[in-house]
Amino acid sequence: MGLSKSQLKKVLSCSCPQCGKGKLFISSNPYNIASITKMHSSCTECGEDFVKEPGFYFGAAYVSYALTVAIWVAVFVALKTFAFLGLIEFEFLNNAATLIISGVTTLIVLLPIIYRVSRSIWLSSFTKLK
Repeated sequence: MGLSKSQLKKVLSCSCPQCGKGKLFISSNPYNIASITKMHSSCTECGEDFVKEPGFYFGAAYVSYALTVAIWVAVFVALKTFAFLGLIEFEFLNNAATLIISGVTTLIVLLPIIYRVSRSIWLSSFTKLK
């Protein structure tokens, strides 16, 4: 029982898991530092509660961890692929610093998106669709 295309779209766009119209976060720009973590308490369109209980979103840290591991694997595979295709020198790739710098840079750039998507995934997994 996987996600349908509409459910996946709702999760990735950080929309209400129930109606798909309301937004989870007050600002749609994840790089707006002043409101990066500010969420609506309920959907502005259908009224779905986004705060199920106090501390509900602590579980999103597990989702964030899984996404972070997936990104590290993707960076590693990308570097190995670039080396295989001859786009970067193999000796350069064997340096552990290359992987660390590439991975950390990628994670820092994607941090606001990972934060929001992990909360969206967590909320969606606990929302019963009507």
